[in-house]
Amino acid sequence: MGRIFTVELEGKSYGCKSCKTHLALTDDLISRAFYCQRGKAYLFNNVVNFTIGVLEERMMLSGLHTVADIFCCCCGQIVGWKYESAHERSQKYKEGKFVLESRGRIVDEIDFTAEFHIESCVSMSDAEDA
Repeated sequence: MGRIFTVELEGKSYGCKSCKTHLALTDDLISRAFYCQRGKAYLFNNVVNFTIGVLEERMMLSGLHTVADIFCCCCGQIVGWKYESAHERSQKYKEGKFVLESRGRIVDEIDFTAEFHIESCVSMSDAEDA
């Protein structure tokens, strides 16, 4: 697999709680009025530095949606999900948007440019272990 390069966001951002990798800018925040099984969550227009899981149908408080979990690309921690499609017309605005779980998954509103610099993460594949 080799080295994973991450996008570094400038300004106030949200990051992975486990490894502090940048995930989203506060400017991309749409709503803080979302909830998940673990508590509060935030809806974003754009998220970076993630890998995406398998699409699945989930029944949520707002109806049936096709979603995929998203994971921090550096540490693999689940950080939220992406809405692929909404089955109800009133929920179509969520399509293509991201939800980051605030409780225990992300660090709120940190000015990463003022605090520290994140280097790229190194990951090894099975073939490199031999």
